[in-house]
Amino acid sequence: MFSKINLLLIIALLTVSNVLAQTGSIKGRVYNEINNESIPFANIVLDSTQIGTTSDEEGRFEIDNIKPGIYNLTCSFVGFKTSYIYEISIGSASTTDINIALEEESALLDQVIIQTNRIEKSAESPLSKQTIGATEIYRNPGANRDISKVIQILPGVATTVSFRNDIIVRGGAPNENRFYLDGIEIPNINHFATQGSSGGPVGMINVNFIRDVDFYSGAFPANRGNALSSVMDFQQVTGNREKLGGSFMLGSSDVGLTLNGPTGKNSSFILSARRSYLQFLFQALKLPFLPTYNDFQYKHFFEFGDKDQLTIVGLGAIDNFELNTEVNDGETDQETIDRNNYILGNLPVSEQWNYTIGANWKHYSKNSFQNVVVSRNHLNNTSTKYKDNIEDPDLLLLDYNSEEIENKLRVESTKRMNGWNWNIGAGFEHVKYTNSTFKETVINGDVTTIDFDSEFTMQKYSFFTHVSKSVLNERLSLSLGLRSDANSYSDEMSNLLDQLSPRFSASYQFTEKFSASFNLGRYYQLPAYTVMGYADSDGNPVNKENGITYIQSDHIVAGVQYNPTKYSKITVETFYKKYDDYPFLTNDSISLANLGGDFGVIGNEPAVSISKGRSYGLEVFLQQKLSSTVYGLISYTFVRSEFEDKDNNYVASSWDNRHVLNITAGKKLKKNWEIGAKFRFLGGSPYTPYDIEQSSKKENWDVTNSGINDWDLLNTQRNGNSHGLDLRVDKRWFFKKWALNAYLDIQNIYNFQTETKPFLDVVRDDNGNPIEDPNNPDSYLTQEIENTTGTVLPSIGIMVEF
Repeated sequence: MFSKINLLLIIALLTVSNVLAQTGSIKGRVYNEINNESIPFANIVLDSTQIGTTSDEEGRFEIDNIKPGIYNLTCSFVGFKTSYIYEISIGSASTTDINIALEEESALLDQVIIQTNRIEKSAESPLSKQTIGATEIYRNPGANRDISKVIQILPGVATTVSFRNDIIVRGGAPNENRFYLDGIEIPNINHFATQGSSGGPVGMINVNFIRDVDFYSGAFPANRGNALSSVMDFQQVTGNREKLGGSFMLGSSDVGLTLNGPTGKNSSFILSARRSYLQFLFQALKLPFLPTYNDFQYKHFFEFGDKDQLTIVGLGAIDNFELNTEVNDGETDQETIDRNNYILGNLPVSEQWNYTIGANWKHYSKNSFQNVVVSRNHLNNTSTKYKDNIEDPDLLLLDYNSEEIENKLRVESTKRMNGWNWNIGAGFEHVKYTNSTFKETVINGDVTTIDFDSEFTMQKYSFFTHVSKSVLNERLSLSLGLRSDANSYSDEMSNLLDQLSPRFSASYQFTEKFSASFNLGRYYQLPAYTVMGYADSDGNPVNKENGITYIQSDHIVAGVQYNPTKYSKITVETFYKKYDDYPFLTNDSISLANLGGDFGVIGNEPAVSISKGRSYGLEVFLQQKLSSTVYGLISYTFVRSEFEDKDNNYVASSWDNRHVLNITAGKKLKKNWEIGAKFRFLGGSPYTPYDIEQSSKKENWDVTNSGINDWDLLNTQRNGNSHGLDLRVDKRWFFKKWALNAYLDIQNIYNFQTETKPFLDVVRDDNGNPIEDPNNPDSYLTQEIENTTGTVLPSIGIMVEF
């Protein structure tokens, strides 16, 4: 009955879609990006159409009676660089509102100027930067509207083969990335994040908020610090200024509601909430763990006259991770039972919540604008584990609670005059970190109890500036930046001169379509708070006494770019990254970069800043943005990532995937149908095999419930290569006051399964008790359980816009 009703509904929608099809409209304002002054009589054209208009005396424009769909827009005016805005979605539910900032030409009108009029790049970051629009995020096959998965198609980006969202950029660890939301730093963008690292299986940013994302894999702007591998800048849309509207989203794993509308003549809001029902799906699939996540997002935008704007943002999440202890009830397959028992014995019960709230005030002057940014973020992370999952105090193996609180202030000014672009600013942060840890573990073959409470507060401060200018009739762009960071945690990190971070970029435009660029920079990043807050049983900060300090990374990047059309580009880049002063974990005598990433906590142990590493490689990127009905991209990365072992020999790090290939293509069909496909190949990452002798000892296994790595064989084995094909089909219906979007997304359509590091478990009797080794009464019998990842994963979603 249910399927018949749905079939009739689909037929009805298809039947009336042409009858009820409506038109849409777009409006906005054209202004000078440096002083917010309106630009009257600018030309605005929807590409590949005869539709266009000019801005009025206040810089405003409006175009009505547009057939709903995806359009590219061109805006031009004498004395300003032409602006291209790609893939604007125009629907029937509400007017699309877009403001267009134009940049003044730096050369005189009678000079010969090399105008690229292509996909934009900045003087400070002329390479290693990609911009992704909201439409590209929506339609990406296999991504399920998750920005972390969309980023993975870009050159230089790898990930783990599990269902986590770790972002591995140019061979760097996931904790080397930084994220900004409308200029406000947010510590993480995923649910169930690993403290001290990153990742998590599900993104927490609502795609409905995103206008576009600037992704930097190198050549970082000087006003974006504490990053070694990437910076992501999210620009959000503003709320509808005419009426209350929104959208309702029902997906395969969660349900969400977004509302937006005016709150006065010169202000608007956008608000969303999302709740998962993934735990019910996992329970139905008989998986041993049950995750539940909730997230909330908010933006309020105010304009106070022509010169002042205020943006307030909020982002928060509540995550719970429980065990499905009844997963083996009725199960008859022994291999499945063994795998479930291993996972149940290994995973803790966790609860995590976090939030970021901040404000960005922007003031325009004659030839400049100033930003004052204040924010607060707070993470609370708890985990508990009992032997055999019996909640008895005598069986407690892990009791962990930690909080990270940061209060931030950043002030900066950007000025443009006579072709010069100058940015200068400073930042201040007050940090509080607490950690209460009880853990039974094995260190160097001995069962050890770690039991401590620690707390520290510190102040962080930074200064930054950069200046850029185009010369030789704008053929040559030069940029020079300088940043310095310090803090009050210890004497080793208190001197600003010790963390001077210079960077230099140059780009030469040989022809209208061909350019070459170069960047050289030094970057610093604090070790994770989990490393800085580790203490002994008396509460003494162990790693502070060990002289832990900033991690240093030097980057060299060079590349060329060719733009066949204004909708396409081809880039080739080569990079080299050198690491110094990386945390070296003294218990296991390995670099933190070789530890890998997983759920839980990374770096909560003794460390010294002596590790060295390097990564290098080549990237090729071909992109065709949607110009008519076809879009696509191809990215290939060759990367080597290596860090020194305890004998000072370079060995492959946990992020050494070597080969990464992505091919994405799609086509818009008639009657608002769209189809897309994505193929991804990922080279196998290294792992360290188990020390069977130490793992099988009864006293060790009863504490760890998992295999102990043999660090003398650090990263000597590799997971299998992985690949998969994702397919996505979208269909949209437009009605007078609302619109409906339905999609089918199938990940790994040919069901490829990747062999990864096997689980090591004990052999159990019929009652689930470990069996003693008959040849060694001090040990259990052990077995390896095959660990494969990858399955066909279909997702169906419906979004109603109103």
